[in-house]
Amino acid sequence: MLPTIAIQGFEGSFHQVAARQYFGAEHALATCATFGQVVRHVVGGTADYGLMAIENSLAGSILPNYALLQKNDVEVIGEVYLHIRQHLMALPGQSLDDLHEVHSHPMALLQCADFLGSYGHWRLVEAEDTALSAQRIREHQRPGIAAVAGTLAAEIYDLEIVAADIHAEPANYTRFLVLERLNPSRPLAADATKASLYFHTSHAQGSLVKVLECIAGLGLNLSKLQSYPRPGRTWQYGFHADVEFDAPEQLTTLLREMAPVTESLHVLGAYRRGQMEQVPAHSVSSAVL
Repeated sequence: MLPTIAIQGFEGSFHQVAARQYFGAEHALATCATFGQVVRHVVGGTADYGLMAIENSLAGSILPNYALLQKNDVEVIGEVYLHIRQHLMALPGQSLDDLHEVHSHPMALLQCADFLGSYGHWRLVEAEDTALSAQRIREHQRPGIAAVAGTLAAEIYDLEIVAADIHAEPANYTRFLVLERLNPSRPLAADATKASLYFHTSHAQGSLVKVLECIAGLGLNLSKLQSYPRPGRTWQYGFHADVEFDAPEQLTTLLREMAPVTESLHVLGAYRRGQMEQVPAHSVSSAVL
């Protein structure tokens, strides 16, 4: 029986591309309108795993998703770094001269603003998802209208890419977390080289510095430190920390040293850190096909 992966978005979305990158092509999808629905599928057992975007190299962190990790019985078991490539696609036989309207997610339109702005007569229409924009063009057979989305969307909805790699910034990555339902008895993965932690400290001068000194003192890499508000504690914050290490024993030592200098400390997951594809300098050409 194929595993079911819950993703935010529609078929052909970048979440599906990330799921394929991590799990391979053989799995079932549970498409969700929100990240909260993704988490509920995983916690409720209607999906075996979830894929959830957590940050983008250009747009930054998705703050509500850190709270979802901390408040729900899920565990981070992996991560995916996906190189985001945006393409302009339309019904077969269309050319740039035939177009008058472009649909996509607001972030995708922003990432491609330089290219799209060079066609000043095009009307830009914001949609809730890149892949959904492509799907609607196919379903409604809408000539003269294009979508900005990824290659998978063009393949699934049988659209032609009329201009490839139209994003302005070549090094655009989204980091996704792979989620599974929390299993407190799960042993620490032998190949783990990264951990996601949640902690908060006393609201006193120097309390966060003590935590950072623990990490630095062990020679570990703090690859992410994200603060977000603690409900009911005005102007007080919890912290999400991603820490990289070479051996699981280092994580055990770190947790032991952090315990006395934090008021609450939770391991959200320990996993093998993901690899980021290097982008060749010539990869963005805004090539017209």
